[in-house]
Amino acid sequence: MYSAPAFEAKCCDPADLAARVAALPRPVVFTNGCFDILHRGHVTYLAQARALGASLVVALNTDASVRRLGKGDDRPINRLEDRMAVMAALGCVDLVTWFDEDTPLARILEASPDVLVKGGDWPVERIVGAPETLARGGSVHSIPFEHERSTTALLEKIRRL
Repeated sequence: MYSAPAFEAKCCDPADLAARVAALPRPVVFTNGCFDILHRGHVTYLAQARALGASLVVALNTDASVRRLGKGDDRPINRLEDRMAVMAALGCVDLVTWFDEDTPLARILEASPDVLVKGGDWPVERIVGAPETLARGGSVHSIPFEHERSTTALLEKIRRL
């Protein structure tokens, strides 16, 4: 009776990423992360990243990839398909995909973004895909945190209650 929400069309299998990105307006901005429990820091960062181009592609760590990051045995709190749906529902996000590897390098190479972005805790020289993006004439940005928030700190606060 009810149709699927339109935002679900923004979810993209990695096998289709290059073709889907090719159809987006340029410049294309790319970022990645776990985005387990979205908070103000996340949405501010994503809006700032999107402002650097005409389209924003977000690659999420799979659940297994998140666990390998050592964030805790119970992480991620939200499984990949739920994190993808929430990310895709954001107006500033144009396409959402995933990666199971320890880094998003394969997705970056497939997307060939014009702009590569990470949060302020990542110096440009440590951002995965920076050399490849710069070699193509793109730019790489480390966006300073405007709101000091973290999912880990939020979960610690909840657990103390």
